[in-house]
Amino acid sequence: MAQRAVWLISHEPGTPLCGTVRFSRRYPTVEKRARVFNGASYVPIPEDGPFLKALLFELRLLDDDKDFVESRDSCSRINKTSIYGLLIGGEELWPVVAFLKNDIIYACVPLVEQTLSPRPPLISVSGVSQGFEFLFGIQDFLYSGQKNDSELNTKLSQLPDLLLQACPFGTLLDANLKNSLDNTNFASVTQPQKQPAWKTGTYKGKPQVSISITEKVKSMQYDKQGIADTWQVVGTVTCKCDLEGIMPNVTISLNLPTNGSPLQDILVHPCVTSLDSAILTSSSIDAMDDSAFSGPYKFPLTPPLESFNLCYYTSQVPVPPILGFYQLKEEEVQLRITINLKLHESVKNNFEFCEAHIPFYNRGPITHLEYKTSFGQLEVFREKSLLIWIIGQKFPKSMEISLSGTVTFGAKSHEKQPFDPICIGETAYLKVM
Repeated sequence: MAQRAVWLISHEPGTPLCGTVRFSRRYPTVEKRARVFNGASYVPIPEDGPFLKALLFELRLLDDDKDFVESRDSCSRINKTSIYGLLIGGEELWPVVAFLKNDIIYACVPLVEQTLSPRPPLISVSGVSQGFEFLFGIQDFLYSGQKNDSELNTKLSQLPDLLLQACPFGTLLDANLKNSLDNTNFASVTQPQKQPAWKTGTYKGKPQVSISITEKVKSMQYDKQGIADTWQVVGTVTCKCDLEGIMPNVTISLNLPTNGSPLQDILVHPCVTSLDSAILTSSSIDAMDDSAFSGPYKFPLTPPLESFNLCYYTSQVPVPPILGFYQLKEEEVQLRITINLKLHESVKNNFEFCEAHIPFYNRGPITHLEYKTSFGQLEVFREKSLLIWIIGQKFPKSMEISLSGTVTFGAKSHEKQPFDPICIGETAYLKVM
């Protein structure tokens, strides 16, 4: 199992190339092996420029790429994986493992130790699973604790030295690049226990398990007596398990807070080995369903090396945390907006940060703004047609804040301005973060 090449590409819509290669590494020794294994079906690794153009085309990320292309968009080419074949110079480079995350495209080309004609099944190409492990490891390293572009640039500059240790000659020894940063000794690739195909590396270091819970409240508030407001909580539990051993067993237990609403519609990661049936039967679809399970929610699992989403869930909370009123009136090229927000008394008035995003779709750039706010500050992103109301870490003692004003727009440019088929006319929304 080895990799022929790896790329990190920043996706930059609106620029001439729509992207920039931030990092690339080729492994000549692996390339020689590919030439021998693939024989007449061998396709060489291209230069960064042709590879960038072909990959962005295949991922449909080019600005001017709006037409139907049969070789890419036909029903016979529906891609259910993140593995692609790129047409470069009349030849197809396959397999290319690629995915987009945080505006960075992670891509690599695994070594296929057989001829490519006819194309072998993916399950027989062991380098594909290693390629995913490799790219996920790079992603975790780049965005672990990363707060701004300068920190990202610093970590990108560290990659060449780290890959000399973590992936020498294209063979992955350790997908956790933070280990390579702190240590020079790595676990041997020879393991007494059989290594599963989906887990191509091992962790060496201090054992630790990190858990992050993210909840989003989807709410429709009508401010009318005849129409009932609706809301729902959608949550994600993200885990990162740094544990020694090939197949460590872990049980993660989640407990509801006092008077917490039960979790429903739970979907778990495939690494979860068993689950209480009561957890899976709790559903929000049937209003008469009284099978709500109040925990504790225990998840026995054998975790992968990279960070993963342990489970998704929904929850029916008694009230939304923030009550809001948003009115928008259109007056020729101007919009008059009125926004009132109220923090519910049951919510603790203390945040890391709180801000409200007010996007305006299908319009030109913001050219003029007059506003009045009772609390916080307002930032204007003219080209993105976006207002961000920075509330801060607390609401005032009254728990209520308001914003009103008029927004004027310039001529609409279809290439740069945000578009949404739903938010037409006076249809708009407010996003509180």
